[in-house]
Amino acid sequence: MTQITCSDAIIQYLIKNGVDTIFGIPGAQTYAFFDALSRYQDKIKLVVTRHEQGSGYMAYGYAKSTGKVGVYCVVPGPGVLNSTAALCTAHNTPVLCITGEVPSEFVGIGHGMLHELDDQLGILKVLTKSAARINHSVDAPATMSNAFTQLTSGRQRPVAIEVPMDIFGQKATVDLDFPAIPSPAYEPNGNKIQAAVEMIRKAKNPMIMVGSGAVDAKDEILQLAKLLQAPVVSFRGGRGIVSDDSPYGFNCAAGYKLYPEVDVMIGIGSRMELPAFRWQNGVAKCELVRIDIDPTQLTRLRGDVSIVADATLATQALLTELEKDATPRPSKEAYFNEIKAQSWQEIQKVQPQMTYLNIIRDVMPRDGYIVEEISQVGFTSWLGFPVYEPRHLVTCGYQGNLGHGIQTGMGVKVANPDKVVMSIAGDGGFMFGVQELATAVQFKIGLIILLFNNNAYGNVRRDQINFFNGNVVGSELTNPDFVKLVESFGAKAYQSSSPEDFKELLEQAVVDSKDGPVVIEIPCERGSETSVWEFLMPAGYGN
Repeated sequence: MTQITCSDAIIQYLIKNGVDTIFGIPGAQTYAFFDALSRYQDKIKLVVTRHEQGSGYMAYGYAKSTGKVGVYCVVPGPGVLNSTAALCTAHNTPVLCITGEVPSEFVGIGHGMLHELDDQLGILKVLTKSAARINHSVDAPATMSNAFTQLTSGRQRPVAIEVPMDIFGQKATVDLDFPAIPSPAYEPNGNKIQAAVEMIRKAKNPMIMVGSGAVDAKDEILQLAKLLQAPVVSFRGGRGIVSDDSPYGFNCAAGYKLYPEVDVMIGIGSRMELPAFRWQNGVAKCELVRIDIDPTQLTRLRGDVSIVADATLATQALLTELEKDATPRPSKEAYFNEIKAQSWQEIQKVQPQMTYLNIIRDVMPRDGYIVEEISQVGFTSWLGFPVYEPRHLVTCGYQGNLGHGIQTGMGVKVANPDKVVMSIAGDGGFMFGVQELATAVQFKIGLIILLFNNNAYGNVRRDQINFFNGNVVGSELTNPDFVKLVESFGAKAYQSSSPEDFKELLEQAVVDSKDGPVVIEIPCERGSETSVWEFLMPAGYGN
């Protein structure tokens, strides 16, 4: 038992659980927390951002690329609201939001105190897996223990903790050895496994669909794919679970070519977005086995066999049963490679996006990270950028957050300082987070930002032309001189004049990024891009 402040108890619990970085901005209600943080500079790094959304997105990028808990701290009210887009994006990521509150005696009264929100805790509960308030310093260890249990067990989702400003600095005798609640093992139901095995054994053309809930089961999934001679298809979060240079690793475009012949679909840790509505209108036309640790996901698209379980445990259970008296299936590896090669040639028509993505893949080391952005090149990266390891393509998922890219990318780079990290940006999204270049310069965050400038919200403009009789409203932009703007922050900036020039600049950027951020602007003719949507939404887009 030790007498310390609530802030010290929180920080010591974070350190004890492997947290080495906090993103955030100090403010009135969190002064005591940041004051305490200064006492732990040798154990935990503080990255101060220029906007609260940057704090949230950087924590998201940190967590998404590592699987570790990403932490940020901002003031209540407008501060925490500014970060909520990042909280929404972290719908399957362990992000911890720590925020303040008005003084404890005024919570819930509605006096209109600085940064006061009516029921801030209720707002946070809607956006997170769990949200709690520390009402007294003695409660800090237990509240933190429960927060980390929620962050690390079951479906990983964000968690929030709010602390009244007077409680942050309150001293109390606390038990720092408060035991962590062990994460339960989400083992599969044996009868459900047997039912799935019977269905899979009869299948002639099974397909495995994986999402971000399966990133820790890559070895078992590849083993299952080889046993069944089944392609493993991923869309965004599941990219790299099976490497794209394996015969079994399929992106969404290549997977769609095999979809008509599939008789059993095995979904593992995936919302099944592709077969649910991108590949068809209506319900799946094949039998469906679903494995997900979150039972609510299984009610949204019901499988013929639905198994609530950890992806690794359930896949291993399937393997154990299927390997009993299994007759080896004829190899389809040559066929899979042929289909993938055909698909790869087909998507090369998406220009100029594929030209640039091919160059990026050629220059980036195999273990580098790419962060997409809501942009023409970003969309195309979902299928046009080969990924070799899970977590190495970081996206904003179904939230589709314009502007997340460079801020999320900074979090990825902080978490992986020795790896090459590149962030795709459009000119529209870039301006959502341009202020964080100051953060990157200050903290020497060596992110390479690839700024594709078509002076437009390009996807909006294309939709307006295609679906609203060419009535272009609010989608054409006037931009600054990006090279001069970036240089004014103290960062390096280049402008590319051609794909060949771009490759040389990108190679130089890999070297230059060891000292801080680098931006390469790639001017693009407005409206010149070939649409990628026929490959992303083959069932129909805009219907």
